[in-house]
Amino acid sequence: MVSNAIQNPLELDSLLASSRALVELELNKLLPLAGTSPEKIHHAIRWSVFAGGKRFRPALLLAVGQAFSAPVEALIRTACAFEMVHTYSLIHDDLPAMDDDDLRRGRPTCHVRFDEATAILAGDALQTLAFQTIAKDMALDAETRIALISELARAAATPDGMVAGQALDMEAETRQVSRAQLEEIHRLKTGALIKAAARCGAIIGRASDSELSAITSYGAHLGLLFQITDDFLDVTATAEDLGKTPGKDARSNKATYPALHGMEETRAAAIDAHHNACHALDQLDRPTDVLHRIADFILHRTG
Repeated sequence: MVSNAIQNPLELDSLLASSRALVELELNKLLPLAGTSPEKIHHAIRWSVFAGGKRFRPALLLAVGQAFSAPVEALIRTACAFEMVHTYSLIHDDLPAMDDDDLRRGRPTCHVRFDEATAILAGDALQTLAFQTIAKDMALDAETRIALISELARAAATPDGMVAGQALDMEAETRQVSRAQLEEIHRLKTGALIKAAARCGAIIGRASDSELSAITSYGAHLGLLFQITDDFLDVTATAEDLGKTPGKDARSNKATYPALHGMEETRAAAIDAHHNACHALDQLDRPTDVLHRIADFILHRTG
């Protein structure tokens, strides 16, 4: 049965704020200072990383890991690595050769604030720093670090990750796509990193094979839900709500749920993805209340 609105939104807001504070404190330690040479690159990195945002992927990783009794100390650096990769992807997605966006998280995008070359290099640096962050994490044993690096690499790359999804998304601007093809784009471009964040939290928490399978299903459906609601909000929300330019998908002829199916069916698809994510959690004999409420939050989010 699909849950209604979040039972205690203030409690979840507090949890997300707490996760964000932990992640930002650790990111500040991990990233070179803005004045480090070459200064322009490091200023651009920090401009993009500390531009705001809910830090959803790190929060998800932390929440899953804690459901499996993993200590925060073992989770935090991998959580930061996911935020680095996510931010790199946003920097590159915003470039004129990609989605050509001027606004991100309520302020100018990296290439607008600096220049295209600096934005490309800042993204490149964040991507590689992410893997270095996991590789040097002495809170984890070597076997776990290798598994986490493999998970993050697969989620970010091709053929099963974010880069493949971006390529398919750009191709779809010039042709009609089916619902199955649209789900594949969303599964890769947005869903792969979200699913991997959930899986990495479970891996650090020493989940069993059956538990990891359930978390994988949860993460996959949550990733699809996230992108469906993103499509929906691009039509209904304001720039203030989104922190980026609304209506851009339609103007760019993007393949989206509203464009393909209309708003009513888009909402129905979101409810279905939410139901499937929560059903996956029901297979676990673990404390999953927070994970259920994260799914509720995504279904009902306004920005």
